[in-house]
Amino acid sequence: MGSMSRPSNPWIETPLIESSALSKAAGCRIFLKLENLQPSGSFKSRGIGALLLHSLVSHRNPDVVHFYCSSGGNAGLACVTAARSLNCPATVVVPLTTKPLMIAKLKTAGAYEVIQVGEDWQEADTYLRERLLKNDEGGVYVPPFDHPEIWEGHSTLVSEVARQLRDQGLEGADVIVCSVGGGGLLCGVLLGLERQPSGWSKNCNVLALETEGAQSLHKSLQQGQLLTLPRITTIANSLGATRVAQKAFDLARQHHIKSAVLSDAEAAMGCWRFADDERIIVEPACGINVAVCYDGRLKKLLPELTSESKVVIVVCGGSNVTVETLMAYRKEYGWVEKSTTDDAELPSTLSAPNGHQTK
Repeated sequence: MGSMSRPSNPWIETPLIESSALSKAAGCRIFLKLENLQPSGSFKSRGIGALLLHSLVSHRNPDVVHFYCSSGGNAGLACVTAARSLNCPATVVVPLTTKPLMIAKLKTAGAYEVIQVGEDWQEADTYLRERLLKNDEGGVYVPPFDHPEIWEGHSTLVSEVARQLRDQGLEGADVIVCSVGGGGLLCGVLLGLERQPSGWSKNCNVLALETEGAQSLHKSLQQGQLLTLPRITTIANSLGATRVAQKAFDLARQHHIKSAVLSDAEAAMGCWRFADDERIIVEPACGINVAVCYDGRLKKLLPELTSESKVVIVVCGGSNVTVETLMAYRKEYGWVEKSTTDDAELPSTLSAPNGHQTK
């Protein structure tokens, strides 16, 4: 493979569409960057794909490369999907607690092997490093978020958004909204903004969202130092990093981003209302980005927004969700809709179980 041309990128350019429903709900222009359409179903195809591609073309013997990942979530799925497109094997080691749905998705995506071992991620990762990676000369370790090549991959999202907005006759966005787990996506967004014309990059706010029980970045920014959460207590398990990457913390402080925390109920509400309004199913780690558009949340966080402000929502996607999951969320957290704005022009308002009716 060393003499072959560079393989194609294992990620795609995704659409940027203006949402009439969410714009109506938020009171400004909402643009959806549909990362849920990536080959793996999430934005992680960019970062993980970039890391795999770099590792492959720079390896002294590309023909023996075998990728190893200890994430049973979206990073693992991105690893398998990208490896398959690069014609390389990928083994994923996950804890015994990993849901059968994700095991099935990893196998369907083409994993060379899916191994379940250990009670938590740490035990699974230790097994991968000490029992598998150490004994494979072509083994390449794939972290979920904390790697410069991953950040570079995610930064391509911003350059795409810039060009897609220009194609619509628009110059830059006023706000980019993204959720934060380990901080890989946030790093990519902020690094990508640094490479844009100064007029846009300096005036574009970044709204970084986390759920209660996974707000490691928010607490770190409040305390002025990188903190580690004692545990994760949120349904948005894709945001479940007890400690964000140092780079994410440093960039967040440098760029003076806006950090906010929403509840599990709000993240779940974002999922089912997004399904009703845009016919797109996402998991809570993505639903939190959409949730800020409803019931005045966005303008409470960013009161300077006007009806002409351009807000890009990163629809980061995620594969750990089903229709049954959304139904269960709505049954458990439906009370949050008591505060739903009575706007008969929104499909998700009329579909709410709390009786909103057309006037």
